[in-house]
Amino acid sequence: MTKVIGVRFRTAGKIYFFSPPGEFEIKQGGDHVIVETARGIEYGRVVSAPKEVDDDSVVQPLKSVIRIATEQDEKTVEKNRQKEKEAFKICQEKIRKHGLDMKLIEAEYTFDNNKVLFYFTADGRIDFRELVKDLAAVFRTRIELRQIGGVRDETKIRGGIGICGRPLCCSTYLTEFAAVSIKMAKEQNLSLNPTKISGGVCGRLMCCLTNEEETYEVLNSQLPSVGDNVTTSDGLTGTVHSLSVLRRLVKVIVNLENDEKEIREYKADDLKFRPRRKKQKVSKEEQKKLAALERMEKKEGASKLDDK
Repeated sequence: MTKVIGVRFRTAGKIYFFSPPGEFEIKQGGDHVIVETARGIEYGRVVSAPKEVDDDSVVQPLKSVIRIATEQDEKTVEKNRQKEKEAFKICQEKIRKHGLDMKLIEAEYTFDNNKVLFYFTADGRIDFRELVKDLAAVFRTRIELRQIGGVRDETKIRGGIGICGRPLCCSTYLTEFAAVSIKMAKEQNLSLNPTKISGGVCGRLMCCLTNEEETYEVLNSQLPSVGDNVTTSDGLTGTVHSLSVLRRLVKVIVNLENDEKEIREYKADDLKFRPRRKKQKVSKEEQKKLAALERMEKKEGASKLDDK
């Protein structure tokens, strides 16, 4: 076992392990620290207190924390944020000058100003050698251009507000993108209209579809499907009209005397049925739109944006 602390360099970025220092105390979720990474000296936030993990979970040699960030370090970080805005504008101008088909997403200075990183998206490979030379002449430091996976990575960096009215999951707490599928929307009885189950910013299937997927799978396995034939506790037969999955209530079109029918609501436990799910019917137009979404999901995959 190895004793480590977890440090993040982005709000919803990957957690990296470092060796906790012995001469000062590290607090969880509050302290900012200065550490050495592959990119050089960096400024990060402690997100997990000292703990022991398996040796296999740690990449050796494990680097230690240099010090707790000081007030001067905070000022340095703020200066870097201002310089990044200017660097972003300059890089955009250089991209236009060279006529490159690429979209600049973010400019980032390392804490020690040893390197400037520019994140961009593009449909294919870009020959940016001349652009790098131009930028190096302006900034007089090491330049790195990093092509990111696609619109999901772009959205994670830029942030924004989702259709729910809250900050985006990917830019607030999701460390990695989960695999999302149309099946999840079907399982949760959501509208299969692509505009309702896609993120308004990235246009991909909403990451939050995974949040309650496991719960709905268990509950749905204990319920009939719409259209199933059931027998009620009072001895009537009927057809399932609609479901309230979380409340475990079923509306049934029951068969009464004289061929009359009536919609009644029952608890799932008061019905006899075969608990199986049927495929929901989807219009051809929706099928095409959903198929296009799924192709995008598979092509882009669960892309990762490495911080360091």
